[in-house]
Amino acid sequence: MSDRTLRGAELSVDFLGLRALDRVSIELHIGEILGLIGPNGSGKTTLVNVLCGQMQPSHGYTFCNGEDITALPPRKVAKRGIARSFQIPRVFSNLTVRENIEVAAVAQGTSRPAAQRTADALLREFNLATHAGDLAGNLSYGDERRVEIARALAGKPRFLLLDEPAAGMNEQESHALLELLSKLPKDRQLGLLIIDHDMPLIMRLCHRLHVLASGKTIAEGDVEAVRNSPQVIEAYLGSSYDQEERA
Repeated sequence: MSDRTLRGAELSVDFLGLRALDRVSIELHIGEILGLIGPNGSGKTTLVNVLCGQMQPSHGYTFCNGEDITALPPRKVAKRGIARSFQIPRVFSNLTVRENIEVAAVAQGTSRPAAQRTADALLREFNLATHAGDLAGNLSYGDERRVEIARALAGKPRFLLLDEPAAGMNEQESHALLELLSKLPKDRQLGLLIIDHDMPLIMRLCHRLHVLASGKTIAEGDVEAVRNSPQVIEAYLGSSYDQEERA
């Protein structure tokens, strides 16, 4: 078993008799960008919740660097180097942008001076320096998303899971974010998982794709193979996308 992998093995989740995840196995390796895609309600966010310890599976296991972390609470999962963003940004509204980032660094055991240096670097990297003293709750939706990602990186994670990071951004903001994200695995030596419905972004950014439909894995592999999978086209991408790609 790799010591540089976040792995879900045969994960299932049941809600009141409804199976939201059905024996899903997934791997995220340090140094890669993995796209997790599928129709609404296919189980993508549920899978991320399980991998982060925020939801317990009905069946299956989660391993981080070879360690079984299935039963660990979210706080201890985060200590193992797993960070995430949410579909709806969850910033600390009553703290400044700088404080949001510093708090995340301190929570991972960083000293206050080191946390301040980390925050300074991330504020510059995510073009947030002009908002450093602003209350996070007063930011635009797109800026909130960037704060949340910067905050996640402040803890120096080995695995970063982003749930629709470009949602609410305009085309220019989305492109700038893509450029930033594309460099993270190499520059920070982490594995990056992204959920997004922006297929052009996903196809350009990701090394591999994992596709869910109705709680089950229907395809996984390199981008070209998945994009040309008849099952994926039928369940998610649609025939019009297929025709556009082949035109």
